[in-house]
Amino acid sequence: MAFSAFATATATEQAPRRASKVALLLLLPGIAYLMLFFLVPLFSLVITSLQAPAEFGDIGEYNNAFRWENYTTAIGQYSGQILRSFVYAVLATIFALLFSYPLAYFIGVRARPYPLLQKLILVMVIAPFFISFLLRTLAWKQILSDESPVVAGLKALSLLAPDAYLTGTPFAVVFGLTYNFIPFMTLPLYASLERLDTRYLEAGSDLYSTPFTTFRTVTIPLSMPGIVSGVLLTFIPAAGDYVNASREFLGGTGTTMIGNVIESNFLISLNYPAAASLSIILMAVILVLVTVYVKRSGTEDLL
Repeated sequence: MAFSAFATATATEQAPRRASKVALLLLLPGIAYLMLFFLVPLFSLVITSLQAPAEFGDIGEYNNAFRWENYTTAIGQYSGQILRSFVYAVLATIFALLFSYPLAYFIGVRARPYPLLQKLILVMVIAPFFISFLLRTLAWKQILSDESPVVAGLKALSLLAPDAYLTGTPFAVVFGLTYNFIPFMTLPLYASLERLDTRYLEAGSDLYSTPFTTFRTVTIPLSMPGIVSGVLLTFIPAAGDYVNASREFLGGTGTTMIGNVIESNFLISLNYPAAASLSIILMAVILVLVTVYVKRSGTEDLL
């Protein structure tokens, strides 16, 4: 009996160890993938951002000494583009939330008794993903161009000055960012609202609460996971976007974002240290803003 009990206890202790070893083996491919395609490029980017190009060397040849001047120069020279990027990203995120929340609420709550309608609207939300990001933005450039019926109609209604234009303006860039990232906001909101228990809404009505009070005190808190996810999925790529603000698409010389500066330094000027330092600055600022946002919203446990 004593030996049997000892063997059972030993087997019970060894079972978690075997399970942990199996879990580690299963995780190894993913860990190796992250190290190879995330940590290694990130480390290379940090090292490059601290380099100084060799005076008479080829492209990609640097001096051995590390320096911080790349960061101070980047901040001093491109502070306007950095600030503009985050202003545009914040505006696009706010507009995307304002447009997406009613849509997601309708799909997830109001259309719940009609599965076919619910699926049809979801397909319409996802459909833009089947078209290239560049083609969608280029299409809006044509729609908002000076010769388009939209601009002509706005001028005919005196909603736009005769000599005014839309492309190349902050309005066009923010509009493009909002449009392109609306699905990233709508889908997390829908996933959260689709699980909303409508009995809570009925309880609020039974307690003589107004629809606005019920929405503010019940619906929004219960959908907060979707709001947090949607805001992060929209703000982060919007802050680093370089397509919408490009002069070849919806932007102009006065709408340059930090992504356009990084693209120019990487692909045109071939100034890799400057581009790398700007990339690190962009990632650091986004990380700080996201951390502050998550802590202020009290949703650390949702991530």
